[in-house]
Amino acid sequence: MDEKRARFEAQVLTHLDAAYRFARWLSNAPGDADDVVQEAVLRAYRGFDALRGSDAKAWLMAIVKNCHSTALKQRQRQGFVPLPEENDARDGYAMTATTPSPESDSIRSDEQRTLDRLLAALPEEHRTVLMLREIEEMDYRQIAQITNVPIGTVMSRLARSRAALKARWLQEIEGEPRAVR
Repeated sequence: MDEKRARFEAQVLTHLDAAYRFARWLSNAPGDADDVVQEAVLRAYRGFDALRGSDAKAWLMAIVKNCHSTALKQRQRQGFVPLPEENDARDGYAMTATTPSPESDSIRSDEQRTLDRLLAALPEEHRTVLMLREIEEMDYRQIAQITNVPIGTVMSRLARSRAALKARWLQEIEGEPRAVR
């Protein structure tokens, strides 16, 4: 241990309890007092070489008071704006979230993964017509052109793919095996 630290501990840190009591008396909260004392001890150590005389307790208490004043001014500068009440006619809208909650995001993600898994289990020709009709919102004629099959085939594949998707979904949510065509 170096000489400065040893002298600091012997002369200043012996008054740490008194510094905390004083900071606690100045502040309204124990957490604020902890912060003030910590900052005061750091400042005291940095300026320890400037200490003249033997009254280290009074010197440390002055630093605690100055640290408290500085912290108080910083809090006042930050300002305090109270949050509006939910049913406040003027600013109540600010309390209502416009974005989905984490819970609804999680549910939506789970549903999307389930849908992706169920769609992947369908045969490709059924998945293709289902995606073109339901996701891309194309009409039967357009789907027939894209898949190069008659409109009647598009309609029957679409009906079978919807039925298969529904059966797989019901099987998954009920946990019971169902016949899937």
